[in-house]
Amino acid sequence: MKSAERRTGLSVPRRKSAVAASEKGIALLLVLWVLTILTVIVFSFSYTTRTETLSSLAFKRGLEEKFFAQGGIERGISEIFYRRMNLNNPAPQEGMEVWKTDGTPYTIPMKGGKCIVSITDESGKVDINQIKDVNSNILRNLLVNLGVQKEDSDIIVDSILDWKDPDDLVHANGAEDDYYESLPHPYKAKNADLDTLEELLLVKGMTPEILYGNGVKKGLIDFITIKSGTSQINALAAPKEVLEAIPGISPDVADQIVSLRQNQQSAASIANIQSLVSKVPPPFNAYVTVTGNSVVYSIDAVGYAGDAKAGYAIRATVFIDGSNSYKYLYYKSPSDFASGVKNDDNTGSQEAQ
Repeated sequence: MKSAERRTGLSVPRRKSAVAASEKGIALLLVLWVLTILTVIVFSFSYTTRTETLSSLAFKRGLEEKFFAQGGIERGISEIFYRRMNLNNPAPQEGMEVWKTDGTPYTIPMKGGKCIVSITDESGKVDINQIKDVNSNILRNLLVNLGVQKEDSDIIVDSILDWKDPDDLVHANGAEDDYYESLPHPYKAKNADLDTLEELLLVKGMTPEILYGNGVKKGLIDFITIKSGTSQINALAAPKEVLEAIPGISPDVADQIVSLRQNQQSAASIANIQSLVSKVPPPFNAYVTVTGNSVVYSIDAVGYAGDAKAGYAIRATVFIDGSNSYKYLYYKSPSDFASGVKNDDNTGSQEAQ
């Protein structure tokens, strides 16, 4: 035994002490590992709880914004009926003025948020289904006014004409079945009127940026329609961009028309607008009119919860088919038009009463 102790240099008690110390070290490591695992579990649970809480808040905010926007659509419809009943009222009570239908935004305060609503008379837009060779320059000019190159404008307009007409004849810059069937995902030209404005994305030359805009400038979709049912453009409702697209209406004249119709109830203002419009040369004078009677309107509504900068957008087109009845021709929820709607104090929007 002594010789063994001399060889190892350890006594039996010292060996037991080393074993005990080793066991304590292992126990400490186990404790540390358990604490680490528990810490990870706690942080994971905390993260999951926080994520679920934020998701619930975002969902709640989204629902609020959606309901605000839906309420804005209903408010817009009621304002259309109110306008039709009071359009000829020369002196409405203060706070009871009729809403404009030229896209002017109105802010509606709501508990916990707000809604920005605008109404656009479809009779002031260019009806794509009514575009023919004789009046196609209106659409060409409109595209150029929106920043599209002249060559690209000619391609788009000629291709729209070919898309709608029933024959296989190709316009100078247009496209028929041969072009569309050569694409990676082939299809045929429709040879009929458009059913939706989004269908334009199938037409040669059209891009999402041209149709929808890019957040900085508006897209073509804000100035065209397939619901007016007429080739005439109503000068009392047309946006400035559309007015300028009509040959014979210069930017200065368009500005005068927009300024005069700030009071559409004034007979003198309407007479002055008619005088300006009468100077449009033929054949385009046949495609512009001045009328307060319209039955198709688009309503854009964006709901905002709290002080949010982005909101939930809805776009609807309604047909007024009676003194107190209407029907939806189009309803998109959510809509992407809100990219062009700024939620700040510089929009020029009016606060609705």
